[in-house]
Amino acid sequence: MNTMMNTPLTMPVLMDRGAELMPENEIVSKMRDTIHRYTYADLGRRARQVANALTKLGVKQGDRVATLAWNSYRHLEVYYAAPCMGAVLHTLNLRLSSADLEYIINHAEDSVICVDEDLLPILEKLEGRIPTVKHIVVMGNSGVWKTTLKPAHDYEQLISGEKTEFTWPDIDENSPMGLCYTSGTTGKPKGVMYTHRSNYIHTLTGGLPDMLGLTRADTVMAIVPMFHANAWGLPYICCMLGAKQVFPGSTMDGVSVCQLLQDEKVTFTGGVPTIWLGVMNELLQNPGKYDLSSVKAMVCGGSAPPRAMIDWFEKNLGVNFIQAWGMTETSPLGTVTRMKPKMKDWPRDKQLDVKQRAGIYAPGLKLRIVDDAGNEVPHDGVAMGRLLISGPWIAATYYKEDPTPEKFPGGWLDTGDVATLDAEGYMAIADRSKDLVKSGGEWISSVDLENAIMAIPDVAEAAVIAAFHPKWQERPLACVVIKQGATVTKEQIYDHLGKSFAKWWMPDDIVFIDAVPKTSVGKFDKKVLREQFKDFQLTTA
Repeated sequence: MNTMMNTPLTMPVLMDRGAELMPENEIVSKMRDTIHRYTYADLGRRARQVANALTKLGVKQGDRVATLAWNSYRHLEVYYAAPCMGAVLHTLNLRLSSADLEYIINHAEDSVICVDEDLLPILEKLEGRIPTVKHIVVMGNSGVWKTTLKPAHDYEQLISGEKTEFTWPDIDENSPMGLCYTSGTTGKPKGVMYTHRSNYIHTLTGGLPDMLGLTRADTVMAIVPMFHANAWGLPYICCMLGAKQVFPGSTMDGVSVCQLLQDEKVTFTGGVPTIWLGVMNELLQNPGKYDLSSVKAMVCGGSAPPRAMIDWFEKNLGVNFIQAWGMTETSPLGTVTRMKPKMKDWPRDKQLDVKQRAGIYAPGLKLRIVDDAGNEVPHDGVAMGRLLISGPWIAATYYKEDPTPEKFPGGWLDTGDVATLDAEGYMAIADRSKDLVKSGGEWISSVDLENAIMAIPDVAEAAVIAAFHPKWQERPLACVVIKQGATVTKEQIYDHLGKSFAKWWMPDDIVFIDAVPKTSVGKFDKKVLREQFKDFQLTTA
């Protein structure tokens, strides 16, 4: 006999909660030169107007409603309306190539695209090539936008006459609610379809104290784009709690971020390492200019942050710098680095050893690190293996594809990462499998070398790639960016690395470059570097 209510785990229950319980809390958006403010009560009303408008445009349950937009209140309204009305929110990555965007829109069979006015040129390049799209909705600020795309509607005009009441339909918890595509670093981008159930559980878990640890009293600024893995779930968690949200729009440089953090008294913020490097440089160049005392915690994901940066933020701002790991296929939160109570009195270097790792897996998930034969490697923080993960918000296959035993072995997701696990349960990414340097059959972690090089004060960026070697097959090549006005020699880098690494781990050569290429989500784009240096002759070869 079932003794508990069989209530479907669907997003309207969570999305309406903030508007009902914290209606006066603010949602703040930077719109280029102006700041837009309104409340959760306004959000709830306008989301229902959006749902009414989309219904009149012919959107039905299961239809894909795409967004091509910066982080802002209008984007949040579509985040709210589309899933709650039973449609599927499909966030488009505005930094992808036209070819990838065309493929993704057609593969998803989007019916409506909501696009920011200043991003219209990206979409106009695809005119005549996205036949499933029946309507373009322009989220404009000027009121005088023009486009060759048809039919095109003004967002504000479209929703202004609609009722602020909308009864969310009954939705099966296993129905799709969100669609994100991988960034397509190898082959075509692949779609990951989130369900109401998976996103509901992810949202509840993400806010737990040992995860992101948010409360309704927080002021949260998601700098990570809403088009990138749903901004790590932050908009959903905040709507569930009714926490004040701050959206940076299209301006994410160090000056703009610092100003918003200060002016809105942000307590919690999240972004990729390149964002935090920009913030750190702005604070270093202008000491005393900003009061960031409100900031209590900052989460960093996308790639491993340099150890020196973690230490700098914690020492100089008094924040808890939290590393998290995840991917599109994990919705995205997989692991979060929070210290265990017994670590509070550990020496600083030992604490940083922990903080530099990607963290402990989230409640509800399982994690394994295995060798090529599928056997678990020792949990000693050194032995490397393939990172496998499973759980209720982990993809079981890609959209419109059958699961393959290589990517989804035995009900697990093979992440494509190579990692280590220590005795305390903290995971660390050693590398993407394609980025590992395999020298004479032994693995060398480019991430460890990069973090060590970036700990040198005058180094801005460092990326390590595999270069061909006639004897060892591959050897590490370090590509290093020096801070403007600074000088660093190869000998200084080798001396620094020699304190921590065995001789056979040391890069065979070091080249100095102007900048490390970045992917569409701000990660180091090593495939560009590998192509650039494919014919490089190592000094040891």
